Amino acid sequence: MLDKRIIESIEFDNQFVKNLPGDPEKNNFRRQVEGACYSRVHPVKTAGPKRIIHSKEMAQDLGFSEEFCESDTFVRVFSGNALMPGMDPFAMCYGGHQFGNWAGQLGDGRAINLGEIITPASGRQMLQLKGSGPTPYSRNADGLAVLRSSIREFLCSEAMFHLGIPTTRALSLVLTGEQVERDMFYDGHPKLEPGAIVCRVAPSFIRFGNFEIFSSRGDLKVLKQLADYTIKTDFPHLGEPCPRVYVKWFEEICKKTCEMIIHWMRTGFVHGVMNTDNMSVLGLTIDYGPYGWLENFDPGWTPNTTDASMRRYTFGNQPQIALWNLAQLGNAIYPLIQDASPLQDTINEYHRLYQIGFNDMMAAKLGLSAFNPLTDDSLIQDLMTLLAMIETDMTIFYRSLAHLDIDHLPEDFSKSDTDIQTFARPLMDAYYRPQQIDTPYREHLKSWLEQYARRIHSDPLSVESRRKKMNHTNPKYVLRNYLTQLAIEKAEQGDFSMIHELLEVMRHPYDEQPGKETFARKRPDWARVKPGCSMLSCSS
Repeated sequence: MLDKRIIESIEFDNQFVKNLPGDPEKNNFRRQVEGACYSRVHPVKTAGPKRIIHSKEMAQDLGFSEEFCESDTFVRVFSGNALMPGMDPFAMCYGGHQFGNWAGQLGDGRAINLGEIITPASGRQMLQLKGSGPTPYSRNADGLAVLRSSIREFLCSEAMFHLGIPTTRALSLVLTGEQVERDMFYDGHPKLEPGAIVCRVAPSFIRFGNFEIFSSRGDLKVLKQLADYTIKTDFPHLGEPCPRVYVKWFEEICKKTCEMIIHWMRTGFVHGVMNTDNMSVLGLTIDYGPYGWLENFDPGWTPNTTDASMRRYTFGNQPQIALWNLAQLGNAIYPLIQDASPLQDTINEYHRLYQIGFNDMMAAKLGLSAFNPLTDDSLIQDLMTLLAMIETDMTIFYRSLAHLDIDHLPEDFSKSDTDIQTFARPLMDAYYRPQQIDTPYREHLKSWLEQYARRIHSDPLSVESRRKKMNHTNPKYVLRNYLTQLAIEKAEQGDFSMIHELLEVMRHPYDEQPGKETFARKRPDWARVKPGCSMLSCSS
């Protein structure tokens, strides 16, 4: 029995299933679902669920007490073994472009939405279990998830939130007590791994692909129903849905997506699978699969083994891929507007919005009061060239830049006795191969620092204000791939301590955190090509 005393204050609203057409088929088997936004389906029961960790901030936002989060009721509900009164679980129907090709119906293949609650702190929130069993959209898969991918999803969701990046959240990570077979690199070597379930939280999990599937089928009735529902629920400030409002809605999605991508580029985050079914209409980072954090600055790096040859979803491609995905969304909602010109105008505006946002972001990373195109275009481009010349840790370089005594840097090194490497000592820890610092690199670094010094000397910010701005923009701690892999390896042996420790560190990514410096170190050599550290697959 569920503890009624604990759950009596939790109110489920479930507007998605109340307002949109559902699948009339009640049986849970794989199939094409026509004319419906969702299919009702229940999570599978698990053998021996055990709570590993929960996010205290997320629980607090939901109005969940610590007593509830540590209770047996919590474990039962968020392992899929029980439903609270008012829950109405379902899986969404959507399609998507995967690696640039239309894939048809996809849908929630291993995610089951438990229901929407009205929270005291953050309004409407959807609770969703990932890895809780098959749905009509599971195709040939089992709908389950393993511990390694679930740890990555839980930790990254919360790390991104604390970095200030728009994201879905994670409430809990629960072991199922069962084994799941996975072939991690699709190379014919499957093995059994511990099963796990993450409870994800977002105001909405609606994606670009939710609209693409109905447009591709010519189902304009449901397309309009879904668009109108989304606007009324998540964009009510835009007004009553009509062609003019659909355009305004698309403009806002483009703006939110642009802002999200700029945050990714600021922190070195690489999503790895920017398919249209992994793009949120709320501009939230969604679906943490083979993501990665840029270690050495390499715009051509992707963490996804599936993308190793095509390299479509590399770090440097993310702004353009977001634009491509937005164009697919524009195509999908065109039937509601019947005029391509305002949609095209919005797509064209993305370039301007991105460049303005990127410039402002880079000015903040460099501690400038504002971007000045007369000086800063070349300053930023020269820095990008510098970072890519030798293996340079992006996170450490930018964080260390604030420690340079740039105000006392000679504006002309050629007339100074100052040695460039001595002056730039705070940056030295950012280099993976110090022996790569040859004469051409030293000359480029010297030239860039002279340019930077001239720019700083003309900027009105004080030394203290500049460093404060830089340290609020450039994190000291990011969820480095090798750190998560170490936590996974310990957890697979039954030791969950590093998951807790990582979550605590990532709660304060911009703070110095004395005693935690080990979590800010650059990738060790052993992790350079280690599975889970350098490249990952979609297998989870």
